[in-house]
Amino acid sequence: MEKAKVYFYKKITPENLVKAYEVLGVELTGKVGIKISTGEPGGHNYLKPELLKNLVDKVNGTIVECCTAYAGRRMKLEDHLQAVKEHGFTDIADVDIMDADGDFEIPVGGKNLDVDIVGNHLKNYDAILNVAHFKGHAMGGFGGVIKNQSIGIASTAGKTYIHTAGKTRNAPELWDNLPEQNAFLESMAEAAKGVADYMKGKILYIDVMNNLSVDCDCDSNPEAPCMKDIGILSSLDPVALDQACIDLIWNSEDEGRPHFQERVERQNGRYILPYAESIGLGSREYELIEMD
Repeated sequence: MEKAKVYFYKKITPENLVKAYEVLGVELTGKVGIKISTGEPGGHNYLKPELLKNLVDKVNGTIVECCTAYAGRRMKLEDHLQAVKEHGFTDIADVDIMDADGDFEIPVGGKNLDVDIVGNHLKNYDAILNVAHFKGHAMGGFGGVIKNQSIGIASTAGKTYIHTAGKTRNAPELWDNLPEQNAFLESMAEAAKGVADYMKGKILYIDVMNNLSVDCDCDSNPEAPCMKDIGILSSLDPVALDQACIDLIWNSEDEGRPHFQERVERQNGRYILPYAESIGLGSREYELIEMD
C-alpha cells in the first residue's frame, strides 16, 4: 500500500502556509471552516492571525471553535467571543463558536465512546481545514491535528465526554471522572474518527510546529517554548501527519528535545497514534517530502 504523503516546509511564513494547503491538490469548496485554537487569554503560543490571514483568504474560510469544558475565559460564549476579538481573529475572518446554539451527536461506536458531541454549527460546513498548532499537552502528552479534530470540535459537553472516556457529559463532574490514561487517548482518536466520517473525508490537515512549549494553548500560563521552531507540515492523513511531527521531535538535536519528550512520555502520548491507525483514522506509514 502506498505510503501517505506528508509535505514539509521548514520556513514558517504566511506564504508557506498557503503552499502547504495547495500542495495537497484538493480544493476545498462551499462553506469552509478553519479549525484552529483561538488560545486561552494569558497564553501567547497560539497561531497568530497574521500567520493565518492569507490562508483564510485563500479558502474564503470561517474560523471555527467551540467552548471549553474547564473554567476560563473560553467556557462561556460571551467571554470566548471577547477573547477571540482580543487575540485579533475577528480582524481577519468571521469567527463561529460552533456550540453557541447547542450541540448534536454524531455516531462513533468506539471502544469508549458511542457518540461524539459536537457544536451544532458543524452542520453548516461543507469542508474543514484542520490547522493545528503542534505542541505539548498536559493531559494528552502532545496535541496536533487529531486533538484539534476531537476535543477541538466537541462542545463543552463533548469535551467532557471525551476527557472522561464516556463517563459523563456534565462539565462540573469532569475532574472526578478522569479515566485510565489510555482510555482518554483512545477517546480522542475515536472522536476524531467520528468527525472524519461525518464530514465524509472533506478535511485537510496542517500542523504548524512553532512555539514548541510542553503546554497547550488551552493553558492561560504555559511554559515558554523549549525547542526551536521546526516548520509547517501538511497531509491528507491525520495520523501520518501527527506521526511525522513526533518523529521530527524525536530525531531533533535541539537541546530542549528531552524536556518535550518527557511531557509526551509522561502521558503515554504516542499511544494515540497506533490506536488511531487501528480504528481506521489513518496510517503511521508516510513519506516525508521536503518542499523548501
